[in-house]
Amino acid sequence: MSLSHTAAEYMLSDALLPHPGGSRAKGLRLELPSDRLLKFVTVGLPLFLVSLAFAREFSAGSQISCFSPTNFTGKQSAYVDTACWDSLLHHGFDTEGHAVTKSLWALKVFPYSLLVVAVLMYLPYLLWRYAAAPALHSDLLFIIDELDKSYNRSVRLVQHMRKVQQASAEPERFWEEYERARRERYFEFPLLERYLTCKQHAHALVFIYILRNLLLLLFLAATCLYLVFLHLNIFFQDEFSCSIKTGLLQEEPHIPPLIPCKLVFFSVFQLISLSVGGVYVLLMPVVIYNALQLCQWDKGLLSVYEMLPAFDLLSRKMLTCPVNDLNVILLFLRANISELTSFSRLNAVSALREATANKEDIDTVVDFMTLLAGLETTKPKP
Repeated sequence: MSLSHTAAEYMLSDALLPHPGGSRAKGLRLELPSDRLLKFVTVGLPLFLVSLAFAREFSAGSQISCFSPTNFTGKQSAYVDTACWDSLLHHGFDTEGHAVTKSLWALKVFPYSLLVVAVLMYLPYLLWRYAAAPALHSDLLFIIDELDKSYNRSVRLVQHMRKVQQASAEPERFWEEYERARRERYFEFPLLERYLTCKQHAHALVFIYILRNLLLLLFLAATCLYLVFLHLNIFFQDEFSCSIKTGLLQEEPHIPPLIPCKLVFFSVFQLISLSVGGVYVLLMPVVIYNALQLCQWDKGLLSVYEMLPAFDLLSRKMLTCPVNDLNVILLFLRANISELTSFSRLNAVSALREATANKEDIDTVVDFMTLLAGLETTKPKP
C-alpha cells in the first residue's frame, strides 16, 4: 500500500509546473505574427527599393540625357544636362497651338517620397509600441503567471486531498465534504477570473489596435493613390522638351528654343512604383483581416482553461461583445502560447476527457488528478 502511495506522490509532484528559469518579460511577443510581417514588408520594401535607386544613380552618373546641337562644346552640353535636370519642365503646345509647360518634379523627388512612405508606415507601429505595448506587457505577465499558478494550485489541492483522505476514518464522509465544497465553489480562483472579466469592460487596447490598423490601411491606400497619380500624369512621359533660353542666354541667337531630353532612369522608377503599389494592394486584405479578428472570440484557449476549478467564463456566458481588451489579450496569449506552460498540460487533459467513455468522472483537472492518484476506488459513483 505504501508503494502505491509513494508512486502517487511522485506522480503528483511531477505534474507540478516548474518555476520559469528566466524572466518571462524578455520572451513575450507584443506583436502578432501577421503584424510583424506587415511591418517588415511595408517599411522594408520602399527602403530597399530606394536604396537600389540611389545606388543606380550614383553608379550611372547623370539621370538625364539631352540632345544638344552639334555645334555645342562638351561643357555646353554638360550645362544643358544640368539646367534641364534642375528645371524638369516640359515645354509643349496644346491642341490650339498655345505654349504650355508641365512640371516633372515629381520624378525628381520620387525616391525621397518613398522614404516618407516608409516613415508613415512605421508610425502605426510606434503608436502601438508606446501607447499600448506597456499595458499589454503587464497584462500578459500577470495572466500567464496566474494561469500557471492556478494549475499548480489544482495539483496541490489533489495532494492535500490525498493526505486528508488517507487520514480520514470514513472515506464516504470525505467525498461528501468534497462534493459540498465543489457546490459552494470553495475551489475557485476568483482573482484571475475577475481580472479577465474586468478586461471585458475595458476598451483601451482594442481602440489602439483598431486605430493602428486603420492608420496603416489609410497610408497604404494613400500611397497607392499617389502612385496611380504619378502613372497617369508623369510616368508615361520619359521624353520632354527643355528650354534653356533664360537669364543671360535668353537673347543668344545660336541656342535653339527647345532641346529634346530623355530620362534615363525612367524605366527603373516605373518598376519601383509598380512593385510598391502591387505589394501594398495585396497587403490591404491582410490589414482588414487583422482588424476583423476582433469580431469573434478565441474560445479555444478559454475552453481549455475551464478545466481549472470554477473557471467558467464560457459556461456562464460572460463573453459578450468580442470588441474589448480581453479579446486582444486572448489573441496575444495565443501568440505567446510557448510561454504558457500549463496550456499543453491542460490541453492533454481536455483531450483525454473527450476520449473518456464516462465523461462525468472528469470535470476539472482536480478530477483528472484524483483518478491518476488512485482515488477513484472510493469515490461514490453517481
